[in-house]
Amino acid sequence: MIYEQLTSASTFFLIAGPCVVESEEITLYIASQIKSYCEELSIPFIFKASYKKANRTSIESFTTIGEEKALLILKKVKETLNVPVITDIHLPNEAHLAAMYVDYLQIPAFLCRQTDLLIAAGNTGLPVNIKKGQFLSPYNMKFAAKKVEHTGNKQILLTERGTTFGYNDLIVDMRSIPIMKSFGYPVVIDCTHSLQQPNQHSGQTGGLPEMIPIIARAAIAAGADGVFLETHPEPTKALSDGANMLPLWQLKSLLQSLKKIYEATHS
Repeated sequence: MIYEQLTSASTFFLIAGPCVVESEEITLYIASQIKSYCEELSIPFIFKASYKKANRTSIESFTTIGEEKALLILKKVKETLNVPVITDIHLPNEAHLAAMYVDYLQIPAFLCRQTDLLIAAGNTGLPVNIKKGQFLSPYNMKFAAKKVEHTGNKQILLTERGTTFGYNDLIVDMRSIPIMKSFGYPVVIDCTHSLQQPNQHSGQTGGLPEMIPIIARAAIAAGADGVFLETHPEPTKALSDGANMLPLWQLKSLLQSLKKIYEATHS
């Protein structure tokens, strides 16, 4: 029912939250703020936070406050605020575990070709958001979707998150949106990670967060069904990916502008 409500909405949907669960207090605060904006603007909302991070540049990078602790916080967001929740999984045995706490599972871009992982996610019966690998063309994503389809689960989202452009940079090809939409599933623009500048010499990923509104607006105009972004009250203090997060206080005005573009392009 959650997937059907999302895909039948008369506007775009939002997947948003901090990169990773940092604490119960900050997670609930961010979720409640985003929910209030989305309710005011009648935008369907899925709260996103990773319960752990596996794809890190440096061994010193933050990964988790504790897997069970983080999953329990996500469950509390779901039950306290009555919003659907999505989180990443990285190994097949994580699919069943995470499915006990959240409503959607997300496949990270680096892992979008991992057959066992996609099948495990599909077998949970939960909707699955598959991020397009930075190394793939959008045409290749039909094969990732078919792996989840093979389980009988057709609740699939496909997310564009940029393509590797030389070393330490990504570009976004807006042709990816209509190409992936042709497979019959909703397409999301990840306007946070598509602006990453990965694997910097410092051992930390950089980014261009000032470009988030530009990518988001262009994607909505190109036909994206949903917008994915990471946000935080103080990105410079975020424990993961702060360099490419949208400051939370900028989110409402961005959503307002996206709503106008969606209405203009769908009138």
